[in-house]
Amino acid sequence: MKFWLALLLLVPRVATAEWVNISDPVTTPFPKPGNFGPAAGITVDRVSGEVFMVAADYGIWKSSDRGRTFARADDKTIGGRCETGWALQLDPGGRRLFCFMIYGSSALTTDSGQTWHKSKVSHLDFGAADWADTGRRLLALRHESGGLLTTSEDAGATWTDLEKGFTGCGVFARHTFVATKAKQKGIFRSIDAGKTWTQVFADTPAAAVPVVFQGKGYWATGKGLLVSTDQGASWVPLNSPTDASFGPYFGKDETRFVVVGKSGFHATLDGGKTWQMAAPLPAGFGVGRVGPNYAWDPNADLFYASSMGKPAFKWQR
Repeated sequence: MKFWLALLLLVPRVATAEWVNISDPVTTPFPKPGNFGPAAGITVDRVSGEVFMVAADYGIWKSSDRGRTFARADDKTIGGRCETGWALQLDPGGRRLFCFMIYGSSALTTDSGQTWHKSKVSHLDFGAADWADTGRRLLALRHESGGLLTTSEDAGATWTDLEKGFTGCGVFARHTFVATKAKQKGIFRSIDAGKTWTQVFADTPAAAVPVVFQGKGYWATGKGLLVSTDQGASWVPLNSPTDASFGPYFGKDETRFVVVGKSGFHATLDGGKTWQMAAPLPAGFGVGRVGPNYAWDPNADLFYASSMGKPAFKWQR
């Protein structure tokens, strides 16, 4: 009964809520607009509800009041912009965030933006971190490099290039990676930090990076979700498919999460068995690899969106 009541409560929210511009107070005072700005990247700490927003070419800004006000929070260690929706990788456990930036510097914070560790390498499309293992292993795709994967095991202080030809990547543990390739369909897995790869699934997901949460991996396919319970060795479709290209963005546990697809934000309260439309996409937004970023604050039940060339928005009643 509680589950269906919660879903019913979502329906009037869609009808009465709207997308509100939250980036203009930050970006309007800049002496010149950022390239592909004004905002280009957004994410939310699922534990604290803090919002991190990239102002193109002007660093990363943090809001502790759900997007009403922002203050710069990167000590000028973040530059450029996020060109994909997987460039800002926040630890599901909170506080730790790695920013994989292009045309500017990348960096890691382990304390919600109070201090930062600048990466030796940047100009990265997106990446992943082994938050559940060492918290220091990174795997990323270099920008305009022919799909070159690069990895660091010391939180970005040093990097080692692997191979070209990749289109997606994820990290389960220090030596356990998953990836997709440009010329071969499927999901590939490495248990030796990218030295060798084995195909473990026949089809290629739509999302560039899988989400690892409480020991499981989730990979958006465009039409649903794949799930792995064995660190990427095998993948199975979620029983109830939905329009999913981004996410999942998790709430208090693995049964409550949100995904984003062509038709908007979709929420489940029962681990994906049933779904409810929660919010449309902002006008002019899509689910292509280049541009859109989406986020969910499960504490306040607020949605956020950002894309190159547009302001950042919050869905609010």
